[in-house]
Amino acid sequence: MNWEDEGILLLKKKFRENANIVNFFTKNHGKTTGIVYGGNSRKIKNYLQIGNRIHLNHKSKNDNKIGYFQTELIEPISPKYFDDKIRSCVLGCTTSMLNSLLPDFQRNTNIYETLNIFYKNLDNDNFIIYYLNWEIELIKQLGFGINIENKINFKENHNNLYLYKIDEFVYEIPKFLVSREINSNFSNQLIKKGLTFTRNLFFNKIFNVNNIQFPRQRIILENYF
Repeated sequence: MNWEDEGILLLKKKFRENANIVNFFTKNHGKTTGIVYGGNSRKIKNYLQIGNRIHLNHKSKNDNKIGYFQTELIEPISPKYFDDKIRSCVLGCTTSMLNSLLPDFQRNTNIYETLNIFYKNLDNDNFIIYYLNWEIELIKQLGFGINIENKINFKENHNNLYLYKIDEFVYEIPKFLVSREINSNFSNQLIKKGLTFTRNLFFNKIFNVNNIQFPRQRIILENYF
């Protein structure tokens, strides 16, 4: 099965002496696994970085056998943040989340486009707010929609938080996530509340019920706030 596409590198593992087994999230073919021969060579290794957008030429003998990729860099995303620990961590959170949650070979064009829009906002001063909104949108796009703008279920407290009941669970949600406010300065404490809210939502809606391990990098991100 041969095809061409573009994709974001989600995961790579060394395979034999000079090759990598990789997971890509592609625009038209969903999450796909394959081998990149020569992946540890200086030329390919320099751009085969987690989060980079890459042109793919996929070839395999049949659908039941792992194929291989010929690769060419489209956009270097991760190198821009090598010296920025928090942005690098956020980038790693997007790829590890998608690698854990996306089914193989299922096209998810909306999720792919939403991811690329978020990457364009990673340079923004309030990138962490964009990231929180990306997580909420991802939950919705995976079929676990919530309407946090519906204030019928809210109880307001005095700490810039709402109490919101979803199913049988009660969550604390920062007001800026409800109002979708982006361009303001929020305390680290309030941002951490937002990260705790989306993490708990992921746990209760998806990870726990499907017995999926929650990405360690996502837990590390909360420690920065």
